[in-house]
Amino acid sequence: MKKVAANQDREQKERSKYLYGEHIRVMIRRSGGKLAREESSDLLVTPGAKDTTRKVQSITGRYWKKGHYTDFSGEPIPEAESLDGQLASSFRQHLTNDNSKDGMGKDLFPLTSEEQKGLRFELVNEELASGRAAYRIRFSPIDKNDIAWAGEALIDKEELQPVSVYTRLSRPLPLFVRTALGTDVPGLGFNVQYRRVDKDIWFPFSFGTEFHIRAVFFIKRDVSVSLENKDFKRLAVDSDVYYGQADPTSE
Repeated sequence: MKKVAANQDREQKERSKYLYGEHIRVMIRRSGGKLAREESSDLLVTPGAKDTTRKVQSITGRYWKKGHYTDFSGEPIPEAESLDGQLASSFRQHLTNDNSKDGMGKDLFPLTSEEQKGLRFELVNEELASGRAAYRIRFSPIDKNDIAWAGEALIDKEELQPVSVYTRLSRPLPLFVRTALGTDVPGLGFNVQYRRVDKDIWFPFSFGTEFHIRAVFFIKRDVSVSLENKDFKRLAVDSDVYYGQADPTSE
Protein backbone atom coordinates (compact mmCIF):
# COMPACT_ATOMS: atom_id res chain seq x y z
CA MET A 1 0.00 0.00 0.00
CA LYS A 2 3.00 2.32 0.41
CA LYS A 3 3.68 1.90 -3.31
CA VAL A 4 0.01 2.60 -4.04
CA ALA A 5 0.26 5.75 -1.90
CA ALA A 6 3.41 6.88 -3.75
CA ASN A 7 1.62 6.39 -7.07
CA GLN A 8 -1.42 8.31 -5.84
CA ASP A 9 0.74 11.19 -4.65
CA ARG A 10 2.43 11.31 -8.06
CA GLU A 11 -0.91 11.04 -9.87
CA GLN A 12 -2.29 14.07 -8.07
CA LYS A 13 0.54 16.15 -9.52
CA GLU A 14 0.28 14.63 -13.00
CA ARG A 15 -3.51 15.06 -13.16
CA SER A 16 -3.02 18.79 -12.65
CA LYS A 17 -1.70 18.89 -16.23
CA TYR A 18 -5.03 17.81 -17.74
CA LEU A 19 -8.13 19.70 -18.79
CA TYR A 20 -11.33 17.65 -18.87
CA GLY A 21 -15.10 17.70 -18.90
CA GLU A 22 -17.26 16.82 -15.91
CA HIS A 23 -20.88 15.66 -16.15
CA ILE A 24 -22.88 15.65 -12.90
CA ARG A 25 -26.41 14.41 -12.40
CA VAL A 26 -28.31 14.92 -9.13
CA MET A 27 -31.71 13.35 -8.38
CA ILE A 28 -33.64 14.19 -5.22
CA ARG A 29 -36.73 12.24 -4.17
CA ARG A 30 -39.15 12.74 -1.31
CA SER A 31 -39.75 10.01 1.26
CA GLY A 32 -42.55 8.44 -0.81
CA GLY A 33 -40.23 8.07 -3.80
CA LYS A 34 -41.65 11.00 -5.79
CA LEU A 35 -39.04 12.93 -7.75
CA ALA A 36 -38.69 16.42 -6.26
CA ARG A 37 -35.86 17.75 -8.43
CA GLU A 38 -33.22 16.62 -10.89
CA GLU A 39 -30.35 18.50 -12.49
CA SER A 40 -27.78 17.57 -15.13
CA SER A 41 -24.81 19.84 -15.64
CA ASP A 42 -21.68 19.86 -17.78
CA LEU A 43 -18.60 21.67 -16.53
CA LEU A 44 -15.14 22.38 -17.92
CA VAL A 45 -12.40 21.67 -15.38
CA THR A 46 -9.12 23.53 -15.87
CA PRO A 47 -6.42 22.88 -13.25
CA GLY A 48 -4.09 25.80 -12.56
CA ALA A 49 -0.84 26.37 -10.70
CA LYS A 50 -2.51 26.52 -7.29
CA ASP A 51 -6.15 25.50 -7.71
CA THR A 52 -8.78 24.45 -10.24
CA THR A 53 -11.33 26.39 -12.27
CA ARG A 54 -14.69 24.68 -12.85
CA LYS A 55 -16.92 26.53 -15.31
CA VAL A 56 -20.52 25.51 -16.00
CA GLN A 57 -21.01 24.89 -19.73
CA SER A 58 -24.65 23.83 -19.60
CA ILE A 59 -27.30 22.93 -17.05
CA THR A 60 -30.77 21.45 -17.45
CA GLY A 61 -33.31 20.01 -15.07
CA ARG A 62 -36.84 19.93 -13.75
CA TYR A 63 -38.56 20.37 -10.40
CA TRP A 64 -41.98 19.67 -8.90
CA LYS A 65 -44.11 22.65 -7.96
CA LYS A 66 -47.85 23.21 -7.64
CA GLY A 67 -48.82 19.80 -8.99
CA HIS A 68 -46.61 19.58 -12.06
CA TYR A 69 -42.99 19.50 -13.24
CA THR A 70 -41.33 22.60 -14.63
CA ASP A 71 -38.37 22.14 -16.97
CA PHE A 72 -35.49 24.60 -17.10
CA SER A 73 -32.30 25.12 -19.08
CA GLY A 74 -29.41 27.46 -18.42
CA GLU A 75 -28.91 30.09 -15.77
CA PRO A 76 -30.29 31.69 -13.64
CA ILE A 77 -31.42 28.42 -12.07
CA PRO A 78 -35.05 28.61 -10.87
CA GLU A 79 -35.97 27.79 -7.27
CA ALA A 80 -32.24 27.82 -6.44
CA GLU A 81 -32.91 28.93 -2.84
CA SER A 82 -35.40 26.14 -2.10
CA LEU A 83 -34.33 23.15 -0.01
CA ASP A 84 -34.00 20.89 -3.05
CA GLY A 85 -32.37 23.64 -5.10
CA GLN A 86 -29.72 24.17 -2.44
CA LEU A 87 -29.09 20.44 -2.13
CA ALA A 88 -28.57 20.09 -5.88
CA SER A 89 -26.36 23.18 -6.00
CA SER A 90 -24.23 21.92 -3.13
CA PHE A 91 -23.42 18.68 -4.93
CA ARG A 92 -22.82 20.43 -8.23
CA GLN A 93 -20.41 22.93 -6.70
CA HIS A 94 -18.69 20.96 -3.99
CA LEU A 95 -18.65 17.32 -5.08
CA THR A 96 -15.12 17.87 -6.33
CA ASN A 97 -12.62 20.35 -5.00
CA ASP A 98 -11.81 23.73 -6.57
CA ASN A 99 -8.91 24.20 -4.16
CA SER A 100 -6.96 21.15 -5.32
CA LYS A 101 -4.59 21.21 -8.29
CA ASP A 102 -6.31 18.28 -10.00
CA GLY A 103 -9.89 19.17 -9.06
CA MET A 104 -10.37 15.98 -7.04
CA GLY A 105 -11.55 16.16 -3.44
CA LYS A 106 -8.89 14.24 -1.52
CA ASP A 107 -11.38 13.10 1.12
CA LEU A 108 -13.13 10.94 -1.50
CA PHE A 109 -9.97 9.04 -2.41
CA PRO A 110 -8.41 7.56 0.74
CA LEU A 111 -5.24 6.02 -0.77
CA THR A 112 -2.74 8.88 -0.76
CA SER A 113 0.11 8.92 1.79
CA GLU A 114 -1.70 11.45 3.95
CA GLU A 115 -5.07 9.67 3.88
CA GLN A 116 -3.52 6.25 4.54
CA LYS A 117 -2.03 7.34 7.87
CA GLY A 118 -5.23 6.68 9.79
CA LEU A 119 -6.19 3.43 8.03
CA ARG A 120 -5.42 -0.27 8.37
CA PHE A 121 -5.43 -2.55 5.33
CA GLU A 122 -6.19 -6.23 4.77
CA LEU A 123 -5.61 -8.31 1.63
CA VAL A 124 -8.90 -10.11 0.91
CA ASN A 125 -8.02 -11.98 -2.28
CA GLU A 126 -6.76 -11.70 -5.85
CA GLU A 127 -9.14 -11.51 -8.82
CA LEU A 128 -9.58 -10.19 -12.35
CA ALA A 129 -10.73 -6.62 -12.97
CA SER A 130 -11.44 -5.79 -16.63
CA GLY A 131 -9.27 -8.74 -17.62
CA ARG A 132 -6.30 -7.68 -15.48
CA ALA A 133 -5.00 -9.21 -12.26
CA ALA A 134 -5.95 -7.16 -9.21
CA TYR A 135 -5.76 -7.23 -5.41
CA ARG A 136 -8.93 -6.74 -3.38
CA ILE A 137 -7.98 -4.70 -0.32
CA ARG A 138 -10.22 -3.96 2.67
CA PHE A 139 -9.56 -0.82 4.73
CA SER A 140 -10.90 0.67 7.96
CA PRO A 141 -9.81 3.27 10.56
CA ILE A 142 -7.01 2.25 12.91
CA ASP A 143 -8.98 3.92 15.72
CA LYS A 144 -12.32 2.08 15.86
CA ASN A 145 -13.90 5.12 17.53
CA ASP A 146 -13.23 7.32 14.50
CA ILE A 147 -16.08 8.16 12.13
CA ALA A 148 -14.10 7.86 8.92
CA TRP A 149 -14.09 6.01 5.62
CA ALA A 150 -14.00 2.24 5.48
CA GLY A 151 -14.49 -0.01 2.48
CA GLU A 152 -12.72 -1.97 -0.24
CA ALA A 153 -10.46 -1.18 -3.17
CA LEU A 154 -9.41 -3.12 -6.25
CA ILE A 155 -5.74 -2.44 -7.00
CA ASP A 156 -4.19 -3.26 -10.38
CA LYS A 157 -1.52 -5.84 -9.56
CA GLU A 158 0.97 -4.74 -12.21
CA GLU A 159 0.73 -0.96 -11.98
CA LEU A 160 -0.38 -0.70 -8.32
CA GLN A 161 -3.08 1.79 -9.23
CA PRO A 162 -6.68 1.73 -7.92
CA VAL A 163 -9.23 0.32 -10.37
CA SER A 164 -12.20 0.98 -8.10
CA VAL A 165 -12.77 2.16 -4.55
CA TYR A 166 -15.94 1.66 -2.51
CA THR A 167 -16.24 3.63 0.72
CA ARG A 168 -18.78 3.99 3.50
CA LEU A 169 -18.78 5.62 6.91
CA SER A 170 -17.04 3.30 9.36
CA ARG A 171 -19.89 3.70 11.87
CA PRO A 172 -23.15 5.67 12.20
CA LEU A 173 -23.19 9.24 13.44
CA PRO A 174 -23.44 9.32 17.25
CA LEU A 175 -26.97 9.45 18.64
CA PHE A 176 -26.34 12.73 20.45
CA VAL A 177 -25.31 14.36 17.14
CA ARG A 178 -28.42 13.10 15.37
CA THR A 179 -30.61 14.21 18.28
CA ALA A 180 -29.01 17.63 18.73
CA LEU A 181 -29.00 18.55 15.06
CA GLY A 182 -32.05 16.64 13.96
CA THR A 183 -29.89 15.31 11.12
CA ASP A 184 -28.87 11.86 9.92
CA VAL A 185 -27.30 10.56 6.71
CA PRO A 186 -27.60 6.77 6.83
CA GLY A 187 -26.02 4.79 4.03
CA LEU A 188 -23.49 7.50 3.13
CA GLY A 189 -20.76 6.08 0.90
CA PHE A 190 -19.12 6.40 -2.49
CA ASN A 191 -18.19 4.19 -5.43
CA VAL A 192 -15.31 5.49 -7.59
CA GLN A 193 -14.05 3.88 -10.79
CA TYR A 194 -10.62 4.64 -12.27
CA ARG A 195 -9.33 4.44 -15.84
CA ARG A 196 -5.96 4.91 -17.49
CA VAL A 197 -6.11 8.00 -19.74
CA ASP A 198 -2.43 8.23 -20.67
CA LYS A 199 0.83 6.41 -20.06
CA ASP A 200 1.03 5.85 -16.29
CA ILE A 201 -1.84 8.33 -15.70
CA TRP A 202 -5.03 7.04 -14.07
CA PHE A 203 -8.05 9.26 -13.48
CA PRO A 204 -11.21 8.79 -11.39
CA PHE A 205 -13.62 8.72 -14.33
CA SER A 206 -16.91 7.86 -12.61
CA PHE A 207 -18.37 8.42 -9.17
CA GLY A 208 -21.68 7.45 -7.65
CA THR A 209 -23.48 7.68 -4.33
CA GLU A 210 -26.98 7.20 -2.96
CA PHE A 211 -28.15 8.06 0.53
CA HIS A 212 -31.07 9.18 2.64
CA ILE A 213 -31.21 12.51 4.47
CA ARG A 214 -33.30 13.17 7.56
CA ALA A 215 -32.98 16.76 8.75
CA VAL A 216 -34.57 19.10 11.27
CA PHE A 217 -36.93 16.32 12.38
CA PHE A 218 -39.36 16.43 9.43
CA ILE A 219 -37.43 16.77 6.14
CA LYS A 220 -36.68 13.49 4.38
CA ARG A 221 -34.94 13.13 1.04
CA ASP A 222 -33.35 10.32 -0.96
CA VAL A 223 -30.44 11.64 -3.00
CA SER A 224 -28.50 9.99 -5.81
CA VAL A 225 -25.49 11.59 -7.45
CA SER A 226 -23.42 10.46 -10.41
CA LEU A 227 -20.36 12.05 -11.95
CA GLU A 228 -18.45 11.24 -15.11
CA ASN A 229 -15.09 12.74 -16.09
CA LYS A 230 -14.38 12.69 -19.84
CA ASP A 231 -12.59 14.32 -22.79
CA PHE A 232 -9.19 14.44 -21.12
CA LYS A 233 -6.69 16.74 -22.81
CA ARG A 234 -3.15 17.25 -21.66
CA LEU A 235 -2.23 20.92 -21.30
CA ALA A 236 0.73 22.31 -23.25
CA VAL A 237 4.12 21.48 -21.76
CA ASP A 238 6.09 24.21 -20.06
CA SER A 239 8.32 26.29 -22.32
CA ASP A 240 10.91 28.98 -21.81
CA VAL A 241 10.27 32.45 -23.21
CA TYR A 242 13.11 34.88 -23.84
CA TYR A 243 12.57 38.64 -23.96
CA GLY A 244 14.98 41.06 -25.71
CA GLN A 245 17.53 38.35 -26.49
CA ALA A 246 17.91 35.28 -28.59
CA ASP A 247 17.48 31.79 -27.31
CA PRO A 248 20.89 31.01 -25.76
CA THR A 249 20.69 27.43 -26.94
CA SER A 250 20.35 28.45 -30.60
CA GLU A 251 24.06 29.26 -31.12
